[in-house]
Amino acid sequence: MSVIKELEASVESPEEIFFPSGEFLSDEPVFDNYQHLQQIMLLIKCLDWWWRERQDFFCASNLTIYYSRNQPKSKDFRGPDFFVVLGVDRQKPRNSWVVWQEDGKYPNLIVEIMSEITADKDRRLKKRVYQDIFRIPDYFWFDPETLEFAGFVLVSGKYEALKPNFQGHLWSQQLEMYLGIHSKQLRFFTPEGIIVPTPDEAAESAKQEAELAKQEAELAKQRSQLELTQQRVYKLAAKLRELGIDPNSL
Repeated sequence: MSVIKELEASVESPEEIFFPSGEFLSDEPVFDNYQHLQQIMLLIKCLDWWWRERQDFFCASNLTIYYSRNQPKSKDFRGPDFFVVLGVDRQKPRNSWVVWQEDGKYPNLIVEIMSEITADKDRRLKKRVYQDIFRIPDYFWFDPETLEFAGFVLVSGKYEALKPNFQGHLWSQQLEMYLGIHSKQLRFFTPEGIIVPTPDEAAESAKQEAELAKQEAELAKQRSQLELTQQRVYKLAAKLRELGIDPNSL
């Protein structure tokens, strides 16, 4: 039986579903390479910081998604590289994503970071699984080496390719923001097209803004002092003229 058939067969009818209890640990391999790891960490850091005031979402990487007790164990199918689930408790500790322990919730968005090894599975097998079984609303993939970038939205049960805007960014209906390439990395962008910063970038930007404000305050102070000096000069010149002295002759 093919992997996709095994996955389809593992989704049981409501009458047959048995929800095992206990702890479910993630069973995912290590990241393909350092670049792969850095990209995933970047997505997590940016979204966690941008939504730092929110407690109604969960984002993670490389976690097994458990959705059925008959779930096949196969090296051909692994958990998503990056996923986001909306409407859940952000602070709840999780060692994996167990659908029946999360009120039946699947991810709202999945991003696969492709490599030479995983590219074909991401384009074919995983796309079919996310469309036909998980029914993930937003699916994206990105290759840090070739910069291949694509996104899909689920419409009437089938994925439709997203069209890029003039900046080459793709819109995520679920996150209500864009995804796009910046400096050869996949980043989030606001609806206005502004890049979502990392915490370090935000701190550096705040530092620069504070320094700029300090410089502007110093310039304003200097302008004020110059205006006071000019006023004194004008008053002195007027006084000299009252005394019959031409200030230009001094």
